[in-house]
Amino acid sequence: MLKRNEKTKSQLSVVVGYVAVLLSLAGCVSKPEETVLKAEPLESTPPNILLILSDDHAWNDYSFMGHEIVQTPNLDKLAQDGVTFTKGYVPTSLCRPSLATIATGLYASQHGITGNDPSREISGGKEGNEYLQQRSDIIAKIDDVQTLPDLLREKGYASLQTGKWWEGSFQRGGFDEGMTRGFPSPGGRHGDEGLKIGRQGVDTITDFIDRTNEADKPFFVWYAPFMPHSPHTPPKRILSKYAKYDLPESIAKYYAMIEWFDETNGQLFDHLEKRGLTDNTLIVYVSDNGWVTNPKQTDRFLPQSKQSPNESGVRTPIIYSLPNSFKSKFRQERVSSIDIVPTILGAAGISVPEKLPGLNLYDNLTSGEEIERETIFGEGFAHDMDDLDDIESTLLYRWAINGDWKLIVSYDGKNVSYQKYHDKFLVGPRLYNLADDEFEQVNLAKQYPDKVKMLMNEIKGWYSLEKRNVIQ
Repeated sequence: MLKRNEKTKSQLSVVVGYVAVLLSLAGCVSKPEETVLKAEPLESTPPNILLILSDDHAWNDYSFMGHEIVQTPNLDKLAQDGVTFTKGYVPTSLCRPSLATIATGLYASQHGITGNDPSREISGGKEGNEYLQQRSDIIAKIDDVQTLPDLLREKGYASLQTGKWWEGSFQRGGFDEGMTRGFPSPGGRHGDEGLKIGRQGVDTITDFIDRTNEADKPFFVWYAPFMPHSPHTPPKRILSKYAKYDLPESIAKYYAMIEWFDETNGQLFDHLEKRGLTDNTLIVYVSDNGWVTNPKQTDRFLPQSKQSPNESGVRTPIIYSLPNSFKSKFRQERVSSIDIVPTILGAAGISVPEKLPGLNLYDNLTSGEEIERETIFGEGFAHDMDDLDDIESTLLYRWAINGDWKLIVSYDGKNVSYQKYHDKFLVGPRLYNLADDEFEQVNLAKQYPDKVKMLMNEIKGWYSLEKRNVIQ
């Protein structure tokens, strides 16, 4: 296992030895069923943890959120039995930085993983040594921070990674077991073998649960299936259910993918129930970012959804379910995925590191008390990372929500290669009252300059490098 908090040096050797590494990986990657878990005495038994992350899923595309067509019976039951925040958010609406935030409890500007890929402007293209080196350098940023599996190890948790994972191998993320070998393995950009989970069953997870339960160890499972993410290839038995609605093919396939994803969750919930683990398993649900399907083009999204700071990009329901501790309730406070790591640590009885910016909501979940926080924040960057040591080189926006007021402030980065983003993002301050304008149709910035100024000051205070202990 790789040492944590030790920055990888001179990773160009990884590129030079590409073929050798692939051959060694082919013979040396341990399979989950080969790992022998040994029981260790614990002072108390913390809850098992199942973290579920859907991929490219709009905040309102669930039946429990009021959608009249999409069917999500298993997530509906989880929402009804748990504590459901219908106004949850992710700080950054792009896959990789969003997942890195959920794994570390840090904003993208803190963990430094702000985009999905190195800049496409690098000479030599995607097969060139410089590009491959930069991909390795981005992955190396995970070595500078503690991940959730690292932090849970204090309480004896056995951890499993499945599905989407960008930051190298599962070991590099601190997991004990996993499906992803990572770069430079074939398909190692964001999950390789891990992307089969859900679409090809969930046996890897149920087998792991059985083994850890038999060893009397608490488990942490990262379930981030490539669903409902494109390619939208749902089974015909599910897609046929949506034929009666006379929908564009692209939307029908997306809806069917959501139902397929929901079905896989039901398989996990049934297994927990079968093993008598439901009452002592904390289930956390969140989506990595939003999505609005292009009705004219399959597998494509519309502007103001994924990658944008708009509600259709950053909003997601967030569910916490722990039947023996939480009373079920739908709640209206605005919360963030930045809270997930400290809240899980709180449930596990582990001290939350002071540098984590999110809130430990565990006591609020058990008592029902209102969350004491006035403002939540977010930020967004270009899809490709330009200067890996300067996060502002590709900064596109920052946003804040206080009460029902939301301000989006645009930026243009520092590099002229991002001129193409200007027309899309650099449009001046945008102020919305979400109580009256949930889909952000009317910009009120000119009518309420005092609100703009107040929220702008909030953003500046939040973004203070000294205050937020940004890693650079």
